[in-house]
Amino acid sequence: MAVEMRPSQALRLLHELALTQVRDDSPDLSQRQLAVLLTVYLEAPPHTVRGLAAKLGVTKPVITRALDSMGELRLVSRRRDEADRRNVVIQRTVEGALYLERLGDHVVAIAKALPR
Repeated sequence: MAVEMRPSQALRLLHELALTQVRDDSPDLSQRQLAVLLTVYLEAPPHTVRGLAAKLGVTKPVITRALDSMGELRLVSRRRDEADRRNVVIQRTVEGALYLERLGDHVVAIAKALPR
């Protein structure tokens, strides 16, 4: 389903979402962290540090730092790939799923409230 909006509406949505996130008790994630989290939850697994780095066009240490922060918040977890011990597999968590569900709810509410 395509959603049509003017650039000013899209920017208003982003602004209102940012304000909601800042005011909420939820953790503040950087754009990079949010991109990693959304990739892990919206795209089919498995997800590895190497794969995420390639997908986002960043280095593996950048992904590792983002995962460290999000791991502390329990939004994702990591484990060694038993088939290839060199790989680290990123896994979804209940906390991460709930975080993104609330974020999606905020996006929908803000989009509905946008002036037409």
